[in-house]
Amino acid sequence: MNKSRFMLFFFSGLIILLLTALFNLTVGTEALPFSRVLAVLTGQGEMLENFILFDLRLPRLLIVLFGGMALVLSGSLLQTLMKNDLADPGIIGVNSGAGVGVAIFFLFMPFSAVSVNLMLPLAGVIGGLVTAFLIILLSRNNPQYLILNGIGFSFAMSGLMVVLMSSANREKVDFLAKWLSGSIWGVEWPYVWVMFIMLLLLVPIVFLYGHKLDLLTLDENTIINLGLRAGIWRILFIGVAVVFAAVTVSITGAITFLGLIGPHIARSLVGPKHRFFLPIAMLVGAELFLIADTIAKPLQLPAGIIVSIIGSPYFIYLLFKK
Repeated sequence: MNKSRFMLFFFSGLIILLLTALFNLTVGTEALPFSRVLAVLTGQGEMLENFILFDLRLPRLLIVLFGGMALVLSGSLLQTLMKNDLADPGIIGVNSGAGVGVAIFFLFMPFSAVSVNLMLPLAGVIGGLVTAFLIILLSRNNPQYLILNGIGFSFAMSGLMVVLMSSANREKVDFLAKWLSGSIWGVEWPYVWVMFIMLLLLVPIVFLYGHKLDLLTLDENTIINLGLRAGIWRILFIGVAVVFAAVTVSITGAITFLGLIGPHIARSLVGPKHRFFLPIAMLVGAELFLIADTIAKPLQLPAGIIVSIIGSPYFIYLLFKK
């Protein structure tokens, strides 16, 4: 891999992402032209403009950017660990498990409690980790079984979610229905900080031990001969992948295919080495999610639906190709 090629794609991606982000800030129910966005960002905005940008649009923008990065990192780790190009936290059941955790916590806590919303990411992580543990336990460390069991758990958890919703009151069902469609509901600054802290703590672990991920792509006999304790590293990275996905979907709603598409695009650009393709994958994931959100806002559609429309054809293409 040519390092200059990586730098070219990385900085080009950053510029494209910045331009898309600035355009995203102009899109919404309240008109805010590009010139006024720049004025508000430089401290020259009026009170209403400051409210629209800093209280409504900027938190949502950051949630989308952080969420795109986290979901693609999760998908990249799962594809590496399972040695399967079709692995994705939404496809193999992690997102559904997180959704059940969110639903159980949300339905059986007082709706008016402010602390409930702030605890939803934790509930999502617990649901995602429990689901991942059951999938791994039943799969006996076989990557192919992981995919099959994950898909089975995904359907089972989706069915459980429907059962839980059928016994809830209308107000709570409406929230969960929006969550299932990928409606970004956590658009306040506390959720931005939750996402930021998660990335701040976990991203360095992924990049620090990226060479271990390269080794885990080798066949099992080679891994054993190299003396790598593959089981421990797989558990660690699966845990990180689950936390990335569970925290994100508990805030953004059910987002599928993003963790599938991003890693493939990044690998096609800069190759399979994790220290090269993971940074590019983060930019690709953030850009795709941002494009979906930019399209969804004026149409008043959940961003998750737009992501699915973009991702479904690519998934079918990979299914036939692999």
